[in-house]
Amino acid sequence: MTELTALVLNCTLKPAPTASSSEVLGTEVLEALSAHGVTGDMVRVTDHQVKFGVNVDEGDGDGWPDIRRRMLDADILVIATPIWLGQPSAVCKMVLERLDAELGETDDEGRMLTYGKVGALAVVGNEDGAHHTSAEVFQALADVGFTIPPNGVTYWVGEAMQGTDYLDMDPRPEKTAQTTKTLAANAAHLARLLKASNYPAG
Repeated sequence: MTELTALVLNCTLKPAPTASSSEVLGTEVLEALSAHGVTGDMVRVTDHQVKFGVNVDEGDGDGWPDIRRRMLDADILVIATPIWLGQPSAVCKMVLERLDAELGETDDEGRMLTYGKVGALAVVGNEDGAHHTSAEVFQALADVGFTIPPNGVTYWVGEAMQGTDYLDMDPRPEKTAQTTKTLAANAAHLARLLKASNYPAG
């Protein structure tokens, strides 16, 4: 079996060590991926002083270049984001803006460096917005070269106007757990196919 790696970018607004529902669901995605021979880790973006911008390196201590290197080394990128006001978090949007730089980065055959990589999503929130968030993030990931697998998102949203967080759910919701397993199976399968046969040069 081809070895694969994954990177989860936790786009919580909270710095470590504050508990994060995005971290919980992102960790569950990594655990589900491990059942398919995928090893991986997670980066909490707020802990890395990532600067705003649309370049691969915004200079002066920018934390993005190291995260980007880890992303390019991985076969699967998972964005884990909370929902705020029905939108992906500001940190998630900043990450997507930084990924815009990949439009101008190509290999020797003219392909974006993200070609052959799989993009997936984990969403948590106390309000509606999971489908809207998926639409925004998936469109951005596809634009910058990632391939989205079927059922490439797992999410949990609580009942309207209540304060329960995903990390407080015990046991975890069965539907979310099953969706996480499906995401992992499809993402690993697609990543393995693409690693064996990348897209042709344009």
